[in-house]
Amino acid sequence: FSNGQVRLLGQIALASFNNPEGLSKSGSNLYQVSNNSGMPQVGLPGDGGRGSLTGAALGMSNVDLSEEFTEMIVAQRGFQANTRIITTSDEI
Repeated sequence: FSNGQVRLLGQIALASFNNPEGLSKSGSNLYQVSNNSGMPQVGLPGDGGRGSLTGAALGMSNVDLSEEFTEMIVAQRGFQANTRIITTSDEI
């Protein structure tokens, strides 16, 4: 507050499920409870295996760019080879 006092106004709750793979996709990275997922078990972060939350932090991507570029080059060369085969067979 502007007078220097600090008060807890709210807390973020996290939910865990007995079968997270049983959640049904509802689009836009959203999921819904289904009969297969079980009911949500809501609790505090870091409690009951729910994970933790870190404020003011940036998440790093788990993508290896060099590997992805390599796979893209291999795919592009395969496409070029297939295109040459089609062109050669058309000329014959």
